[in-house]
Parts: sequence; C-alpha cells; structure tokens
Amino acid sequence: MSKKIVFTKDAVPPMPVFSQATIAKGIVYCSGNIGCTNEFVLVEGGVKAQTRRALENLSIVLQAAGSGLEHIVKANIYLTDMDEFAAMNEVYSEFFDKDNMPARTCVAVAALPLGARFEVECTAVVPDA
Repeated sequence: MSKKIVFTKDAVPPMPVFSQATIAKGIVYCSGNIGCTNEFVLVEGGVKAQTRRALENLSIVLQAAGSGLEHIVKANIYLTDMDEFAAMNEVYSEFFDKDNMPARTCVAVAALPLGARFEVECTAVVPDA
C-alpha cells in the first residue's frame, strides 16, 4: 500500500512528529486542527471563533489533498467544556450542507494544545480517486 503525505504552506504547519494529513487508497486522514493562526496563536472570541478557524484550517488541508469539507465521512470533535457544545454546533453547522452531514463524535477532554477549547480531525474521501 502506498501513501502520500499532504503538506501545504497555506495551513498551520505540522509539528515534526506528524503530518497535516495522509492519503491512502483514496482516503484522507487529517490530523487535528485547532483554532489558531499559522503562527500558532489561538484566535480570540471563544469556542465559536476557534471552531470557525479550526474548520477553515481543516478545509485548507483537505483542499491540498484534493478533497474538501463536503467529502468528510467522519469527524471527531474534542471540547474542553461540554457547556460549549451548543455554541460549537452553531458554527459547525455553517460549514456543512444539512443533507450531507458527516458522521461525528464529540468528546470532552481535559486539555488541548495551546490551551485551545476546540479541536477537529477527520477522515474524508478524495473524489474520483
């Protein structure tokens, strides 16, 4: 099985211990994305702003892989406070067609990198692969 490592300078640079995404057999496996700038500064505005930026970051990586948010089959969401679930969902739903929502898991975690409140990772398909 061959795999391809995805890298785009337009997205948050990956740490040396992982890649932005990996493609294998037409499936894109994206690493976690938080709501930060490419300089690793968290965006201000709470969970809504971080959700928006993280999904924008994820979209950039998916595009570099030849995919897109509309091709996500499974998303995993991590929140540091489940009281922010509704606020997160409000922004999350803006990024997906209501008739094409990916399967999703959302769990609460004790902490996220850089003190983030939201993180998303996903598995998507590359159309026509």
